[in-house]
Amino acid sequence: MSDTAYRLRRRAALRGAAGLALGGPLLAVLPRRSRARTLDKVSFSTDWRAQAEHGGFYQAIAAGLYAKAGIECDLRQGGPSLNVSQLLLAGRVDMAMSNSFEAFNFVNIDAPFFTIAAIFQKDPQVLIGHPDTGFRTFEDLRGRTLLIGSGGRVTYWPFIRRKYDLTDTQLRPYNFNMAPFLADRNAVQQGFLSSEPYSIEKALGRPPVVLLLADAGYSAYQTTIAISRRMATEKKDLVQRFVDATLEGWAQYLKGGPATAAANALIKEANPEQTDDRIAYAIKVMNERGIVLSGDALKDGIGAMSDGRWQDFYASMVAVGVLPSGIDVARTHTLEFVNKGIGKA
Repeated sequence: MSDTAYRLRRRAALRGAAGLALGGPLLAVLPRRSRARTLDKVSFSTDWRAQAEHGGFYQAIAAGLYAKAGIECDLRQGGPSLNVSQLLLAGRVDMAMSNSFEAFNFVNIDAPFFTIAAIFQKDPQVLIGHPDTGFRTFEDLRGRTLLIGSGGRVTYWPFIRRKYDLTDTQLRPYNFNMAPFLADRNAVQQGFLSSEPYSIEKALGRPPVVLLLADAGYSAYQTTIAISRRMATEKKDLVQRFVDATLEGWAQYLKGGPATAAANALIKEANPEQTDDRIAYAIKVMNERGIVLSGDALKDGIGAMSDGRWQDFYASMVAVGVLPSGIDVARTHTLEFVNKGIGKA
């Protein structure tokens, strides 16, 4: 397996490219009395343009949680032209939104970075099918046309292919355009739970069938927080304050309602494509499917991780040739800053 193929295993490859201009950094709006004291500055980059899937970070700004923790958060949105991991490696941001695969990549290239929290307990990647076509379960993927992009083919596809006895001959290119899917009732396309199903429902006039890959046992963490080992060691108190404020932001944001209006206003300002109904849909399905609150997070709080799950995910990816053998799983993460019960149900 080539290094090039391995490094393609990034979530950014799955999100597509809209070619839209990015907004600048979003700074926390601080109460006047907070400006009188010196706040610790922390820069954090998300993996895509502002959206409800990043809502907890925006909530922590809008609700003053970072300021209360003594932090001025410079929240920067990602996009199609940015490699967030490269920004982190180059020291251009203090922390970055990442995922399980990138954590293993850091270890593989001997980069001194690791994961300190996992906001999404379930990877929100989905496979979407037409209603009333006999498509209900993963077993029903057999014999259907599967529209899966290059990123998916080197991450989850080998796992799904092996588990459900599928073949590469079913694959067709996915170019982040739902027209081929709409034209073929037998087709199944990739997507993200809180995004493509919404657009497809609007086009069809009724909900499509949505299968969450996590429900098939695909156990990658998503929307993780990646950081340098040096910062985690030398600024331990600051890192803990940032993590705690972020997790509390997520606990508030998932409840929705008027308390999240200011955070949603920040999201829409940074990314005008995000409308109130799209944001509401995203919050709804994240809650319904347990994207943030499920598994270990139910007992250990939002952001929870476990050594066992990291090991199990690695073993499952090695078994299908997605990740190379010999990686020290213990170096991918630390549990020091999570599992403290914040926001647990």
